[in-house]
Amino acid sequence: MADVTIKLQKYLADCGVASRRKCEDLIAAGAVRVNGAKAQVGDRIAPGKDRVTVNGRPVAAAAQNVYYMLHKPRGYITTMHDEKGRKCVAELIRDIPQRVYPVGRLDRDSEGLLLLTNDGEFANLLAHPSTHVPKTYRVTVRGGVSGEQVSALIGGVPVDGRATLPAEVRVVTADATRTVLEIVLREGRNRQIRKMCEAVGLEVVRLKRTKIGSLKLGMLKAGTWRPLTQAEVTALRAAGKKRRRQDAVL
Repeated sequence: MADVTIKLQKYLADCGVASRRKCEDLIAAGAVRVNGAKAQVGDRIAPGKDRVTVNGRPVAAAAQNVYYMLHKPRGYITTMHDEKGRKCVAELIRDIPQRVYPVGRLDRDSEGLLLLTNDGEFANLLAHPSTHVPKTYRVTVRGGVSGEQVSALIGGVPVDGRATLPAEVRVVTADATRTVLEIVLREGRNRQIRKMCEAVGLEVVRLKRTKIGSLKLGMLKAGTWRPLTQAEVTALRAAGKKRRRQDAVL
């Protein structure tokens, strides 16, 4: 009977090493070996038979999938290790007993809701560009905001040579010195909201992610975390699958 094989990057993600995309980066960087030989992106392995290591450390399947939410403060980068010695979210989750990694990212100057898991399939479902699970942000900009600027953000603006997808934008509060916007995105490009605002002449002074799908940050204090309930995990998984089905139809 032939061995059942899976792609190496999927196996690594399922074992809780990192997201599938990050695992591909690790393979490309030469950090992954299979039976002592340097691996290549796209290689397939037989779980339980082939020996896989990352930076010399053996990889084993995660015993149990776990899911957490973290209120990331400003000043922390979304990574488990930083060669430059900058503060990273790993410092905030040392008490989590399992090895987990972030789902997607928030840039260093942003704050708010960040998911962490060791479930590679779940992470890929929510973080993959094709999924478009809505993410809600509270964005404070300097000065006033015109109706034309709001309309431009809603309709899409050029970012890195490509227009953004339509967004939901509403003014929460406004005065002469600052305006607070609520922005809902269904894509996740690098520093997207900051670049969108810059494109219409707005300066972001604070950016906080408050919601992913139906999951709300709520009253969770900055720098703290909590496990997700089974109902919350189920709802997030359903949201990801729903968006993929809708995109497939379109």
